[in-house]
Amino acid sequence: MKRTLTKVDKIAVPVIIGLSILVPALVLVLMYLPERYNIFGTQAGTFPFFHAVLNGSTAILLMLGYFFMNIKEYKLHRNVMITAFVLSAIFLVSYVISKISNDPVPYGGEGILRPVYFFILITHIVLSAIIVPLVLFTMYRGLTGEYEKHAKIARWTFPIWLYVAITGVLVYIFMFPYY
Repeated sequence: MKRTLTKVDKIAVPVIIGLSILVPALVLVLMYLPERYNIFGTQAGTFPFFHAVLNGSTAILLMLGYFFMNIKEYKLHRNVMITAFVLSAIFLVSYVISKISNDPVPYGGEGILRPVYFFILITHIVLSAIIVPLVLFTMYRGLTGEYEKHAKIARWTFPIWLYVAITGVLVYIFMFPYY
C-alpha cells in the first residue's frame, strides 16, 4: 500500500531533506575556508568547551527523555526531547560560527590514544551527518502525532544521537591539552 503525502508532509519532508544535505555540506565547506573571521574575538578553546557542555547536557536530556518515555510520561518525554533538540540546534549554530572564527586545532596525542581518538572522531563525524535527518524526522513525526512512525525511527535516532552527544564530549576531552 502506497502512502500518500499529507499537505504538511509535502512541505516538511523536502525541508527536512534539504536541511539534511545543507547542514553537513555547510560544515564541510567551512572547515576548508582559506581564511578565518574571528567574529566574537574568542580564543580557540572557548567554543570547544561550550560545545562539550552542550553535548553533555544533550546526552543527559536524551537519557532522561528515554526514561520518561519508558515510564509513559509522554509530556515530560516531549518537553525533554524538545530541549535536547534546541541544545543541538544551538550547538550547530555555534559550531558553524567556530569554524568561521578559528583555525582547526590538530590532535597531538601519541601512542594508543591516537588511534582511539581518531576512531571516536571519525565515527562522531560520520554519525553527526547521519543524525540530522534522523532527528528532524523523529521530531516531526512525534510533534505531528504520528507516534507509530515516531517510535519506529526513534529506535534508530536515540542511540545514534546519544553516541554523537557523548563522543562530542570525548573529542573535547582528548583535544583539551591542545587548545
